[in-house]
Amino acid sequence: MTDTQTATPMTALPVTTPTVTPAVGSTEVGSYFVSNYPPFSQWRTDLVGEIQSAFTSEPNRDVPLGLYLHIPFCRKRCKFCYFRVYTNQNASAIEQYVESLGREIELIGQQPAVRGRQLEVVYFGGGTPSYLSSKQLLFLRDTLRRTISWDHADEVTFECEPGTLNLEKVKTLKEIGVTRVSLGVENFNDAILEENGRAHLTPEIFRAYDWLQQVGFPQINIDLIAGMIGETDENWLRCVEKAIELSPDNITVYQMELPFNTLISKEMREHGVTSPVADWPTKRRWVSEAMDRFLTAGYQISSGNEFVKSLDTDRFVYRDNLFRGTDLLASGVSAFGHLQGVHYQNYDGLEEYQKAVLTEGRLPINRARRPTVHQLLIREFVLQLKEGHLDAEPFARKFGVDVLTEFAEPLRNQEAAGYLEVDDGRVRLTRKGLLQVDSLLPEYFEPQHRLVRYT
Repeated sequence: MTDTQTATPMTALPVTTPTVTPAVGSTEVGSYFVSNYPPFSQWRTDLVGEIQSAFTSEPNRDVPLGLYLHIPFCRKRCKFCYFRVYTNQNASAIEQYVESLGREIELIGQQPAVRGRQLEVVYFGGGTPSYLSSKQLLFLRDTLRRTISWDHADEVTFECEPGTLNLEKVKTLKEIGVTRVSLGVENFNDAILEENGRAHLTPEIFRAYDWLQQVGFPQINIDLIAGMIGETDENWLRCVEKAIELSPDNITVYQMELPFNTLISKEMREHGVTSPVADWPTKRRWVSEAMDRFLTAGYQISSGNEFVKSLDTDRFVYRDNLFRGTDLLASGVSAFGHLQGVHYQNYDGLEEYQKAVLTEGRLPINRARRPTVHQLLIREFVLQLKEGHLDAEPFARKFGVDVLTEFAEPLRNQEAAGYLEVDDGRVRLTRKGLLQVDSLLPEYFEPQHRLVRYT
């Protein structure tokens, strides 16, 4: 699980599947979390020329630049995972992938749209980035320094699975410049972790967290998931209390969903079993209870699923930039990016990805789409709405559009339903809206995108 869930699902949803599940009652099979627009299913292989043109064009150097690196390896595949990951890979396969990733970064750095620019943010996502060895991490750092450096980046985030860490590796993370560590805790109950297919257990969580504190990072984030199989009211409250006791800078809480390619979804379809995951009202109640406790403990709400000790100092720069349309370079199998107004995604198969990079010496891009200006407006509006509030004025400056007029009908509908309030040029979600914000977003989509498959 990632902070922003930007990796790609492994398989496409059926054509008849709505963009987002209604999230009204039981947790049935389907996507819920919105992370981009237009929907990924609308990106096409015959539009790759659009991103190739973007890479070879002179950039707007005032636009911040970020880099996402996808590390697709895991010790186990979680039953709820829908990202492109590989398990049981031998050392040679992992070494070849790291070599491919380094070569791709070199190719990216040579492009006219990238050459000479500095990275503002870097995000290591997965999969499990901490699956890599210290030697491999140092190799990637040194490769980037030769082409496109993160030495002066405002933020370098690195996702970790507790059981893949040791003190030496944590020290390496600090050495290569990681500023924000995200630890995939998910739950503090061993039986629940095992039932949901997690590779780690609680002793590894506490050991890893001690190492992170010992070495010291500007920001430490931990993830929790509301609604894992086997969750109860009592255990959830214990998890919330344990998270507060650890006192990380950031806490991210996801509500479990069941996209089509998860192991849980496969079992439901093939055997006709009912959903083993808590229903949406229960998950929203659990997150609301967590919000109350976090607020009491001094945390502040940063988005519908993110809580920080200080909104002034604990900025999540990667998310802020992603939600505001800045350039994000994609590297690694299946990775998504956005450059100079064009969305794109790399090949989602390891063999095809490595062939493009190592054998053919080219960027491994599989599909792309250049959104219209109106679609870019929608994208930034819905993503920023996930933060729980937005001002109309920045949209007017950037797009020349009054979003309160442009989206008057859905705003009016959702205000009447108690999901948000509009006042003095600002939109602010209520607690009710914040707890199910992703289900509200398709109402802002263009009509042709509201009932298409998402991926």
